[in-house]
Amino acid sequence: METEIRNLLDCHVVGSDGQPIGKVGQVYLNDRTGEPEWVTVRTGFFGMKQTFVPLANARRSGEEIRVPFDREMIKGAPNIDVNGRLALEEEADLYRYYGMQPSGIPQQRSGEPRTRGPFTGERFAEQERGVPGEPLGERGVPGEPFGGLADERDIDMTMSEERLRIGKESRETGRVRLHKYVETEHVTERIPLSHEELVIEREPISDGETATPLEIREEERQMILHEERPIVGKETRPVERVRIHKRDVRHEEIVEGQVRRERLEIDEEGITRAEGEGLPPER
Repeated sequence: METEIRNLLDCHVVGSDGQPIGKVGQVYLNDRTGEPEWVTVRTGFFGMKQTFVPLANARRSGEEIRVPFDREMIKGAPNIDVNGRLALEEEADLYRYYGMQPSGIPQQRSGEPRTRGPFTGERFAEQERGVPGEPLGERGVPGEPFGGLADERDIDMTMSEERLRIGKESRETGRVRLHKYVETEHVTERIPLSHEELVIEREPISDGETATPLEIREEERQMILHEERPIVGKETRPVERVRIHKRDVRHEEIVEGQVRRERLEIDEEGITRAEGEGLPPER
């Protein structure tokens, strides 16, 4: 049985929707049969919250325990103290929430604990080191007498309360990529050009205009004509610069949760309290 409980403490609970819930924190046994009946699952920020889950109809595969409830239902289970035994009313509330009604609960006496206190890895470690066990009180606290009775001149009680521990996590919400691609565009431009053309002009010479006699001979002269032609070249030059940067945008969200606080009731029976003595007023 100890081996079975130890193996359960190493398991992770998976919901019916396939979503991981958390790691097993503690194992609760049935007082009558001694079999594991409940486990607590560590959920919430940093695994601070432990939620009860019944092992009925659960299936274990390796280091996973698959339960027939989804993640949201388990997270919404009644908030019950995991540091002591499960009382009858607490267990009945849990079974009602999960839609289960075992036949053993109605035969129990009102207020009678039905399920043993929690088994944790620390408890097994003490057994392996040979640490002798101490008597357990009503809530399973070592060394405390049943009912908390003590023959003392002064008694005190520590008041505790829960506070929300809120953390933050960073998660990815999107990505931005810059990608350049090349597209080809047909460009048409008009450019002025010039060229040289040959113009032949003939002018007759009258008699008497030339006094110098001319010799008849062969002669050749030439003239070079020019024209302009377009030359197309390309150059690359920057036209725009694009920058992308991240900035932090801060906002507030309202986080709600339930916390428990211990209150104190004073039941005086046959005690006369002197004036000015007593407990400080409750906050």
